[in-house]
Amino acid sequence: MGTPFRSGILRKPNETMRLMVTTFVGVVFGFFLGVSFPTLTLTKMNLPTSLFPSIDLTYIEDKYAGLSSQALLNALSSLKGNRDTSTYFYRYNDTEIWVPTNPRGAERLPPNIIAAESDFFLRRLWGQPSEDLTIKPKYLVTFTVGYDQMKNIDAAVKKFSENFTIVLFHYDDRTSEWDEFEWSRRAIHVSARKQTKWWYAKRFLHPDIVAPYDYIFIWDEDLGVEHFDAEEYIKLVRKHGLEISQPGLEPNNGLTWQMTKRRGDSEVHKVTEERPGWCNNPHVPPCAAFVEIMAPVFSRDSWRCVWHMIQNDLVHGWGLDFALRKCVEPAHEKIGVVDSQWIVHQSVPSLGSQGQAEIGRAPWEGVRERCGKEWIMFRDRMVNAEKAYFEAMGKDPPNSTAH
Repeated sequence: MGTPFRSGILRKPNETMRLMVTTFVGVVFGFFLGVSFPTLTLTKMNLPTSLFPSIDLTYIEDKYAGLSSQALLNALSSLKGNRDTSTYFYRYNDTEIWVPTNPRGAERLPPNIIAAESDFFLRRLWGQPSEDLTIKPKYLVTFTVGYDQMKNIDAAVKKFSENFTIVLFHYDDRTSEWDEFEWSRRAIHVSARKQTKWWYAKRFLHPDIVAPYDYIFIWDEDLGVEHFDAEEYIKLVRKHGLEISQPGLEPNNGLTWQMTKRRGDSEVHKVTEERPGWCNNPHVPPCAAFVEIMAPVFSRDSWRCVWHMIQNDLVHGWGLDFALRKCVEPAHEKIGVVDSQWIVHQSVPSLGSQGQAEIGRAPWEGVRERCGKEWIMFRDRMVNAEKAYFEAMGKDPPNSTAH
């Protein structure tokens, strides 16, 4: 009984040494395997692909940060079973997504969940979402309004069918009073004191918000619409291929430019004759490719361009009408005035009353002065931007026709 005990004591050091040597060899082998791992392909190692999801790719990315982006993508592609990484880049592990073709800021989302556009469609708080809308309006009309023009706006809105979403921008902060009109309860109301329609347009009519609408009407509040029908207007715009348009103005009221004057013998006109010396080219404003900013109508595509051209600080929009032609081509064919659906500009000075009175000056005087200054500022910005572009391209800038 004592012999086995003594022999066990003699064998123990040998077994311990053997264990230590085996462990050391295993560690060394594992180290060299880890170092050489990125150069080994899946087929060379002959390992099942199911092993790789558990690999810590953060370690690989950090250790081999010197690899080019393409080399890293190729390595990840091999590790993931040749998954297409040109569209989907699964970083670190299978639960984190990176899709560079997604909109900026949404790269971590799977493409099928992204809602890149929105709308003004009102939704219920109950029932199935798919049953919320009995009709999806195809057009949008906005009015920038004050309480004093309620009756005029009521008459105007009634000229627009259920195919139109109605948006009211309130510059006097009075919105609840409009509930007396049945249509007002279905309208969108946005309120900010003493702001202009171009301030509102820049902030609330982003192209991705109004994308569902074929045409966008951005109108003043002082327009008489007795001789206007919105559905008929849309038909004529489509018929004549107008991307930017406005109704003709009744000749004796609020007329500034010959181009916007209504003609009684045509459906649409696209050119006119102005005062001598005003047009050095018959295809440029104000003789063609021109509508005013009081009642413009934009196609979806043209508005996407115009929105980007609107300046955040130039809130009156003066000068925009001369630059609208930059958003369509050929402008003298795609910008025009619809004569057979016409309006009356009532020239109500509501915006001027929102100014600030100063010693010896009425509120409207300061507003009008700023309008003129903004026109000059916008013109200068456009000229300088075009000049910088052509210089960067190594070309001589053409003569600017911005006014």
